Amino acid sequence: MEFTSLLIFAGALIVAAGSPGPSIAALVARVISKGFRDVFPFLAAMWIGEAIWLSMAVFGLAFVAQTFHAVFVVVKWLGVAYLAYLAWKMWTAPVTVGESEMPREDSPVRLFLAGMAVTLGNPKIMMFYLALLPTIIDLAAVTVVGWLELTVTMAVVLVAIDLAWVFAAAQARRMLRSARAMRIANRVSAATMAGAAAAIAARS
Repeated sequence: MEFTSLLIFAGALIVAAGSPGPSIAALVARVISKGFRDVFPFLAAMWIGEAIWLSMAVFGLAFVAQTFHAVFVVVKWLGVAYLAYLAWKMWTAPVTVGESEMPREDSPVRLFLAGMAVTLGNPKIMMFYLALLPTIIDLAAVTVVGWLELTVTMAVVLVAIDLAWVFAAAQARRMLRSARAMRIANRVSAATMAGAAAAIAARS
């Protein structure tokens, strides 16, 4: 694949992924509330989910999303429900200052499934790969090697953007040392997480 095509794809993805959406809001809220160490299963699921959408677009499987639309609707609402559950947990979490007294972390499997549900059920991501991507790249001419190049480009862009959000949220968390500040952070994070769930639910 031509290098210019990869640059155009990367630029479009930077604009799409860099704009804060429900998945970024959920990620930032999670880091501010509980730190960055347990968010990597969530991140991995987000990246794998986007790779799935990219693969569907490249290999002409857009019809699958239309044929099995009900499945993606179910996935979407599972993601909404889990984000709402996380928001409730953040809102009611006990306020502690010591790191060793932080609330129990969610299991990596649950976080991975939540990240996958949020990504696969996010209409913004789906529309980028199934509707916008074909206007950027001639998908009919993409070979297996071209798909690999697009996937690597996608991974580099998403890892850079998402880790930048994680770093910013982690820096903000370090400034929250008092019990009152932690309580405010938990409530703000809960509201942000709930807003992410509402944003996904509202999109058709």
